[in-house]
Amino acid sequence: MEIPMGTQGCFSKSLLLSASILVLWMLQGSQAALYIQKIPEQPQKNQDLLLSVQGVPDTFQDFNWYLGEETYGGTRLFTYIPGIQRPQRDGSAMGQRDIVGFPNGSMLLRRAQPTDSGTYQVAITINSEWTMKAKTEVQVAEKNKELPSTHLPTNAGILAATIIGSLAAGALLISCIAYLLVTKNWRGQSHSMATTEKPELGPAHDAGDNNIYEVMPSPVLLVSPISDTRSINPARPLPTPPHLQAGPENHQYQQDLLNPDPAPYCQLVPTS
Repeated sequence: MEIPMGTQGCFSKSLLLSASILVLWMLQGSQAALYIQKIPEQPQKNQDLLLSVQGVPDTFQDFNWYLGEETYGGTRLFTYIPGIQRPQRDGSAMGQRDIVGFPNGSMLLRRAQPTDSGTYQVAITINSEWTMKAKTEVQVAEKNKELPSTHLPTNAGILAATIIGSLAAGALLISCIAYLLVTKNWRGQSHSMATTEKPELGPAHDAGDNNIYEVMPSPVLLVSPISDTRSINPARPLPTPPHLQAGPENHQYQQDLLNPDPAPYCQLVPTS
């Protein structure tokens, strides 16, 4: 049975449309299965960043990484072709970045900088007519500035004990300093009074004698009497008086020397 030409044309168009829809659905499904995981999610400056691709097919021809909203030669970071000796080929957007590609489609950005922030896209070529794509946003932050430590003791008792202990130590220190100053001042005053105080001269407190005596010098030359032999050494001869010329004055002087007055040479005269 022959199929009319018009019916055959409609059938061909319907089959082509179905095939196109199936291909689009497969492409959408493949793109939906491909995604990028950031490790860590919020990278810091000088920290390594791994963009791990999930949902990669078992076989593919190559994959390309791009930095930017558009995917063309100017935004290409590198191309990775499995199966060759040097599979990674850097692109024009690589610059001074240190990026390493892996056979599973992932990439490692070493020592990420804030200037590396942006949109990262990966395109995995399955065949000449099928390419899977995925993208993610990366924001590299500056290192968090260290804030001043404001940690307080969690136990209120520890805080109170610390404050009280500090106050007690301060009070004890001040007391010691004050004591040393007062003691030093008192010792200085005692020493000054002891050195400036003169011994008081007064009568001897003899029983039954309330008279006050004064010592008066003798008006005559003190000569030991001849009769007082306690202080004369018997082994030593008495000194001979000097030779005096004869005369009435010298005779009287000689008589005084030979016969001294037995009265005391000094006496204690009571005073009222």
